[in-house]
Amino acid sequence: MIVIYRIYQFLIAFPLLFVATVLAALSTILLTSLGIRWGAYYPAHWWAKLFCWLNLVTVSVKGHENVDRNTSYVFVANHQGAFDIFSIYGFLGHDFKWMMKKSLRNIPLVGYSCYRAGHIFVDRSSRAAVRDTMEQAEKRLKGGASLVVFPEGARTWNGHMRQFKKGAYQLALEFNLPLVPVSIDGAFDVMSRTMKLPHWGHISLTIHKPIEPPASEADRETVMEATADAIRSALPDRFK
Repeated sequence: MIVIYRIYQFLIAFPLLFVATVLAALSTILLTSLGIRWGAYYPAHWWAKLFCWLNLVTVSVKGHENVDRNTSYVFVANHQGAFDIFSIYGFLGHDFKWMMKKSLRNIPLVGYSCYRAGHIFVDRSSRAAVRDTMEQAEKRLKGGASLVVFPEGARTWNGHMRQFKKGAYQLALEFNLPLVPVSIDGAFDVMSRTMKLPHWGHISLTIHKPIEPPASEADRETVMEATADAIRSALPDRFK
C-alpha cells in the first residue's frame, strides 16, 4: 500500500501541489498589492486544505464555538510536525497572522508572499532582532489581527511538548488579548520532524476556551502553565 501511495504522491499529488503553491503565492502577492484584504488569507487557506486532501490527510476540528470570528486572539498550539501548519491554516476557521521562523522568508516566492500577507518573521539572532520581531507583532495586533504561535519554538522530536517560550504571552499581556490553546494530534504520525515524506493519516484540532491574558509579568508563568495543561489535556496518553 505504501508503494502505491508514494507513486501517487510523486506522479499526481506533488506536481499538483507545486502548481497550487505557485498559484497561491502569486494570488496572495497580487491581491495584497491591490489592497484586497482577504487576499492575505484565503489563497493560502485553500492551498493548505488542498495540501491535506491531496496527501490523503483528513482533519477534524472540535471547539469552533469557543471563539468569535470578530475577536482578536493569540492562538497557542503544540508543534507535532510539518502538517500542523496546513491543518491550522486550512481548518482553524479564523483569519490570523503567523509568527514564523525568519529562515522561511528565504523560500523563493513563498517567502515573499508570506511577507506580503503580513506574517511575522521571528529573528532571535540578537536582542535588537527580537525587539524588532516584537514590534512587527505589535503593529499587526494594533490592526486587530489574531496571531498563531507555536510557543515551543520548533517541532517536537518525540511527540511530547517542549518547554514554552514567553513571547506570545508577553504580547497577550501588553495588548490584553485572550489566549486560545489549540491541541494538535496526529500530525506527528503524518510527518514528524524526522520524516522526509508525509504519510496518510488523520489530524485532530481541539480549540479550547479562551484563557485570560496575564495580568502582570508575575502572572505570566501561571498562564503559560494553564495553556500548556489545556493543550496537553486533548493529547493521547503517549504524548502527555
